[in-house]
Amino acid sequence: MGIRIYTLAKELGKDNKEIIARLKAMGVEVKSHSSTIADEVADRLRQERPAAPAAKEAAPPKKAAGKPKAAPPPSAAPPKAAPGKPKAAPPAPPPPRIALTAPVTVRRLAEGLGLPPGDIITRLMKFGVMAAINQTLDADTVEIIAHEFGREVSIGRERPEAPAAPPKRLVPRAPVVTFMGHIDHGKTSLLDAIRRTRVAEREAGGITQHIGAYEVALDKGRITFLDTPGHETFTAMRARGANVTDIAVLVVAADDGVMPQTREAIDHARAAKVPIMVAVNKIDKPGASPEKVRGQLLEAGFTPEEYGGQTIFCDVSAVTRQGIDHLLEMIVLQAEVLELRADADAAPEAIVIEARMDRGRGAVATVLVRSGTLRVGNPIVCGPYAGKVKALFDFRGGRVVEAGPSTPVEVLGLDGVPQPGELLTVPAGDREARRIAEERRIDRAAAGGAAVSKMTLEELFSKISAGKAKELLLVIKGDVQGSVEALRDALVKLGTEKVAVSILRCAVGDVNENDVMLAAASDAVIIGFQARIDVAAKELSRRESVEIKLYNVIYEVIEDVRKAMEGLLEPAIRETVIGRAEVRQVFRVGKGDRVAGCLVVDGKVTENARARVIRGEKIIHEGTIASLRRFKDAVREVRGGTECGIRLAGAVDLQEGDSIEAFTMEKVPQRL
Repeated sequence: MGIRIYTLAKELGKDNKEIIARLKAMGVEVKSHSSTIADEVADRLRQERPAAPAAKEAAPPKKAAGKPKAAPPPSAAPPKAAPGKPKAAPPAPPPPRIALTAPVTVRRLAEGLGLPPGDIITRLMKFGVMAAINQTLDADTVEIIAHEFGREVSIGRERPEAPAAPPKRLVPRAPVVTFMGHIDHGKTSLLDAIRRTRVAEREAGGITQHIGAYEVALDKGRITFLDTPGHETFTAMRARGANVTDIAVLVVAADDGVMPQTREAIDHARAAKVPIMVAVNKIDKPGASPEKVRGQLLEAGFTPEEYGGQTIFCDVSAVTRQGIDHLLEMIVLQAEVLELRADADAAPEAIVIEARMDRGRGAVATVLVRSGTLRVGNPIVCGPYAGKVKALFDFRGGRVVEAGPSTPVEVLGLDGVPQPGELLTVPAGDREARRIAEERRIDRAAAGGAAVSKMTLEELFSKISAGKAKELLLVIKGDVQGSVEALRDALVKLGTEKVAVSILRCAVGDVNENDVMLAAASDAVIIGFQARIDVAAKELSRRESVEIKLYNVIYEVIEDVRKAMEGLLEPAIRETVIGRAEVRQVFRVGKGDRVAGCLVVDGKVTENARARVIRGEKIIHEGTIASLRRFKDAVREVRGGTECGIRLAGAVDLQEGDSIEAFTMEKVPQRL
């Protein structure tokens, strides 16, 4: 039958990585901790004994290791460099360093680097980060962007008087998990089942519905769940730059199979580039067919591990709680593979999950700590609001004095209600917090709350930064499946080595809010083919500045997308010769200027056109026609067979017999 690697590791009390390393040393190829190995191979591992004692005996005595080595003979000494040999060049000096005080916004980073904010925003887009001018950036992002511009940056801590911070102390952190899937497939019921199961077993880290995130504690680690199931919230936060989810669990009902919202959830998770696990729920119901679900998801690109793929599938029941422990264990194992780490000593940063105004407690923000340790008494700033942490509450509603990475807590103390997805940071002090909040309020008032402009078909060239890889992201909605599939295939075929076309979503139905949020989070354009836009989606697209293009004829879609893609290519320069004149006589006028008496022998010559002077077979000058004359009159154009006077801009040594060739230069959009 065989045994899973993680089961054997648990039996032997070993780490999964250690078992995998031993298997590879035995010549057994495995893919991951969920791979199955033969029973005889497992028996060999069970019978193995540590080789440490033997290695200890074979090692030389300690005293021998401490003896000084004998000096090598003169002949073995390395040859000295010749006196005349130049010394190696000294190492290049480190990049110039700038000092900034947390929190660092796009505006403040631009000021520190001495660059326009637009340059910073463009470079952030290169890394898939959509940020407004007043959005706060985390320390890692600031360092990466500064390095892109050849600079290094140091970010001040909240207590400047404290001694220099020690090197980063990266510690394992809990994975942050979001359940996604079709409505009524049991996402909330599954979360409730996890809560009841863990509390019934009286394990630490029970779950409650008190706030929008909670923790579960297992023997091998913690798991943090976002209690906002559904891809709408997941993508809404990502659209605001808060991609906090580490693992997405796709919940599919075994009696229903893959449904439209299931496919939507897949599109959203893939666009966010997070690992996806599958929980096949409702296996207790009559007519349940987990194998049917596996077959449908196999067509969607998810190959189960038991079929030789990489996707973890767990069969569960929210009613009987069957498979709950296995699902949690698989999440922890997936987190081990991701090797999630955080700096517990860094300046605290947290993401707002949800926020509200409580009549008795004031502004209450549920946050997920991303790095550092948030403590009671810390000065805080979040968006345009500031304050001091008056109290922290864990997911059970109990008071705590601090919260580390991947810990969800309620925060009291802000002077306003922030938006979900905003970054909460700890500045140097109360005064600094108030200053930052006031600056953001002024900036937002000046901007009138305008959203960051998204991609449009007409503005693609200006919106995508220069680079090797250029990509047009599309969301396609249509009236029938055949139409959207035909349109998808036609648009994908437009892709070339220069410009790629990526379809984030291709589905039947009207354009809805989910489509708009996906496009907003990914900076994509929505194409509707014989489809309408619902009222909520139209309003959301206006707020998020997402372009929606509606069509009724398929070739019009293809033509518009082709034009947009061609707009991403650098235009070609095309030269067109418009005329040629022969120099019959050269006159001197004014202060040394030379005017050529010419006969236009071909085409026409126009004022301000580009011109080159050809003598024999050689071009001796290239410039601009400064003026044209017919007798004493200035003219703008002289046609073939007509005599005229031509004066070229600049000093040109014209001679009789030279040819003047007039031409134009124009930028021509490249074709695919």
